[in-house]
Amino acid sequence: MIQIEKLRKTYRSRGREVTAVDGVDLHVRAGEVFGVLGRSGAGKSTLLRCVNLLERPDEGRVVVAGRELPALSGGELRRARQGIGMIHQHFGLLGSRTVAGNVAFPLEVMGVPRARRAERVAELLELVGLADHAKAYPAQISGGQKQRVGIARALAGEPKVLLSDEATSALDPETTDSILELLRRLNRDLGLTILLITHEMNVVKRICDAAALMRDGRFTESGPLRELLARPGSELARGLFPLPPVPHRPGATVADVTFVGAATGRPVISTLAREHDVDVNILAGAVETVGGAPVGRLRIELPGPPEGNAQHLAFLREAGLTVEVASAVPAEVLRVGGAPPDVAAVGTSDEEAK
Repeated sequence: MIQIEKLRKTYRSRGREVTAVDGVDLHVRAGEVFGVLGRSGAGKSTLLRCVNLLERPDEGRVVVAGRELPALSGGELRRARQGIGMIHQHFGLLGSRTVAGNVAFPLEVMGVPRARRAERVAELLELVGLADHAKAYPAQISGGQKQRVGIARALAGEPKVLLSDEATSALDPETTDSILELLRRLNRDLGLTILLITHEMNVVKRICDAAALMRDGRFTESGPLRELLARPGSELARGLFPLPPVPHRPGATVADVTFVGAATGRPVISTLAREHDVDVNILAGAVETVGGAPVGRLRIELPGPPEGNAQHLAFLREAGLTVEVASAVPAEVLRVGGAPPDVAAVGTSDEEAK
């Protein structure tokens, strides 16, 4: 549905050239929710604005719903953009218009007849749960309700693609959850393809099917969440499902084991202990739902060094689990509260990281 190849966008700033997007490739399949995660300044917003050509890339291809947008004329591009909705971090509502008037605005621009506009606005407000607020003004409703208005407005032209620019970062956690649930429902019920950018790891965990980590204008890794979770060394996987550092015995082997899908229901660890006659100490663990699939992670300790546990680690890998031998965390580090930085911080904004 969205195909981007070798996208590059630069700006002039204070007499020097700044590369905001540096050779990015992106493929979002029809009906998929794809998240681009990164800190402020990583290039996420520029990338998103290049998808609907609010920013024209210097190089690269941008294909949406089979149409190469940079090659379209002005009129053709305007029509193509009707198939691409966009929601914003700060809502962008017109304060002088009612909720219904804000949703109707793009329909007016498209020249939709008055009767059909009224019918469509009513449908959209019902869809986002604001049928009772049609006559209210933006100043009279909450932040979450404003974002629902923004979503309804973005859907006015019946788009196939929805772009989300930090749509939940200005909302409290409870309201964020309700907006994410709404987006997932729209994705499922309307068959919407959603490309969202965020600095919040929880957003990716809650609703995305696939994700990319962006840093300095480039993707450092990307793919379906299920593949990322099973990819040894994945920063995104560790950020999506971090385990706390815990002390362990000197000379022992500590391994992080990830179970995805059906593997979460199999007694692999107990089978290892029984069949290999080895003591397995579970140091930490949890089971969550990531990208709609159950995922389990355990940090286990085996007696002896890694080379002496090669067959035990191989048994776990042959059972379909992802196994990473972890570094030892000295107990004195934990006692003073100075644990090593967690990879989950890649999903925070610059302001939050301070």
